[in-house]
Amino acid sequence: MEERLQKLLSAAGVCSRRQAEEYIQAGRVTLNGSTARLGEKADPDRDRVEVDGVLLTAPAGYTYLLLNKPRGYVTTLSDEKGRKTVAQLVADCPDRVWPVGRLDMDSEGLLLLTNDGTLTHRLTHPSHKVEKEYRVWVSGDVDRALPILSAPVVDRGETLAADRVERTGERTLAVVIHQGKNRQVRRMCAAAGLEVERLRRVREGALLLGGLKPGCWRPLTEKELRILRE
Repeated sequence: MEERLQKLLSAAGVCSRRQAEEYIQAGRVTLNGSTARLGEKADPDRDRVEVDGVLLTAPAGYTYLLLNKPRGYVTTLSDEKGRKTVAQLVADCPDRVWPVGRLDMDSEGLLLLTNDGTLTHRLTHPSHKVEKEYRVWVSGDVDRALPILSAPVVDRGETLAADRVERTGERTLAVVIHQGKNRQVRRMCAAAGLEVERLRRVREGALLLGGLKPGCWRPLTEKELRILRE
C-alpha cells in the first residue's frame, strides 16, 4: 500500500514526520535510486526507499521514554550551535528515539521520546486535542492577567488560546493547552503583562511527570501506553 514518504520514514523509526520532510527537502532520501521529492508516495513492499544510502526497514519494536527535561537543554537530537540536547540525556537508551513535541531551552518537565511515528502524530497534531498542563511561576499583576489569559490572545498574527488557566498560588499558575504553538504559554503570559520566571510541564494527556528527577528518564509502562493510545 502506498504511503507518503514522510509517513514511511516515521513508521520505520527513522525520525518524526516533521523531520522526515526536512530530510526529503535536504536530498537525503532516495526513491528507487532517484532523489525523492516532498509529496511523493511509495509502497515499502515494492519500492526501494533509502535514507543517507541506508535501506528503509521496519523497526523490530517501538521504544517509549518519559524524560524530566531540565532547563538548559534544547529539544532536538543535534544542535548546530553546540548546545546541550535532550538526546544526550537519553544516550544510554539502546534505541534511536526522537522528542514528541518540544519544550524550549528554558522550560523543563515532562517530555516523551519514541520511535513510533503514529503515536507521535496523535500526540502532537492539534486535531486530537491532547491536553498539556504546565506549572508557571510569574512576576507581574496576576489579577489583571487572569482574564486576559482566559480568553484568546493574538500574538504575531496567531490566535493563542488556553483550555484552562487557574491561579495556584500568589505567583503561580496552572495552564492547560492543546494547541502546541511555539512558546505558546510564554507568549500568552507576555501578552497579559506577565514575565515567566519558570515553566514546567507536568502532564500530557493522562500521563503525569510524577517524582522523576530532573535529567532522568524511564520507559513508559504498558498501562501508560494504553492510556496514551485511547
